[in-house]
Amino acid sequence: MNKDIKGMLKDASVLLAITVIAGLVLGVVYQVTKDPIAQQKLKQKQEACQEVFQSAASFEDVADFNAEAAYQVISAEYPSQDIDEVVVAKDGAGNDLGYVITVTTHEGYGGDIQFSMGITKEGQLNGISILSISETAGLGMRAEEVLKPQFSGKTAEKFEYTKTGAVADNQIDAISGATITTNAVTNGVNAGLYYFQNALGGGVSNE
Repeated sequence: MNKDIKGMLKDASVLLAITVIAGLVLGVVYQVTKDPIAQQKLKQKQEACQEVFQSAASFEDVADFNAEAAYQVISAEYPSQDIDEVVVAKDGAGNDLGYVITVTTHEGYGGDIQFSMGITKEGQLNGISILSISETAGLGMRAEEVLKPQFSGKTAEKFEYTKTGAVADNQIDAISGATITTNAVTNGVNAGLYYFQNALGGGVSNE
């Protein structure tokens, strides 16, 4: 009996030692990789902002932005979308040019789709930059190729997709065989526009 107890204690000690060592190793790995990961995310954010607002000289976070409050603004119309972040695009003199809004849509076929969208103060959508997507290869993954260019330089209060060919600025040609992805991205863009119009004081210019 004593031998069994000693054996169990020995095994427990070995397991404890392994757990402690593994925890220390994971802690070291986290500390080593934390800064590079943060830097990579910051770089990706800066590149996305510059892509959708090429005329901007700098970008500043909206200091009082709150994602939960932003969701409350859009939830009645777009409950499956999130506004993750908002930054102000500025020119070289520090004047506001518009906003870069980062949106996550939860309606993708393969999971969440996150992108940034640039909107001028007059309500023109400069374009979108897809940050993460995991749709079906050859179908939904064509969003970068098919959908992204269609949102560039458009002015509309709300977009819709069509399967029969876009004939107006607010219409987007759907990806063949991937209407779920098309719908997800379109709704995500509309959620960003809705937030712009209802929380940032934006609107479509009549000029």
